[in-house]
Amino acid sequence: MENKKYSSYAEIEQELEILKVEKELYYQKMLLSVEKTKESILPSKSVNFLGNMYQKLFSGTYGTIFKIAIPYIINWFINRKRGD
Repeated sequence: MENKKYSSYAEIEQELEILKVEKELYYQKMLLSVEKTKESILPSKSVNFLGNMYQKLFSGTYGTIFKIAIPYIINWFINRKRGD
């Protein structure tokens, strides 16, 4: 990198202002990149929606009924005779 020669303090101040803006621009780009990375790692909204539906389904009285009935249903499927 070549050393610049300035003829006035105004030129130095202008160069410092440009560098300050560039620094802020790179910082904002980095923040955006971090946000995009977080979005790609975290589960999507549809997965969250399914999780909420599962939680609502298995809470309350219906949830209790499902929790009791599901093992019996699975056991019935496992033990049923083929061909019936």
